[in-house]
Amino acid sequence: MSNGFDVGLEMSGNPEAFNDMIKHMYHGGHIGLLGFLPPETEINWDDILFKGLHLKGIYGREMFETWYKMSQMLRGGLDISKVITHKINVADYHDAFDVVHSSECGKVILEWD
Repeated sequence: MSNGFDVGLEMSGNPEAFNDMIKHMYHGGHIGLLGFLPPETEINWDDILFKGLHLKGIYGREMFETWYKMSQMLRGGLDISKVITHKINVADYHDAFDVVHSSECGKVILEWD
């Protein structure tokens, strides 16, 4: 029996982690591209083509459906504290974007005081 994923979420911006996820996807799996991968990220397109993977970025009105689903998971007790690496005041949002683009983070939270 092989192990793999039907659904993968790329949120780290880490090219190595992204490619590792692709290698472990089931045929016909879906990947949501939600992080910022560096422009120099190399992708083995054969892995995507021969597995028939579906890649999709988040955009448009689906964004609100995604927010709703996540809020329901959080209300249901999902603990995401381990993936939050930075909490930055909204006034310093430029710093937050710098951290995100550096790929040296998990989730970055903007706090309003």
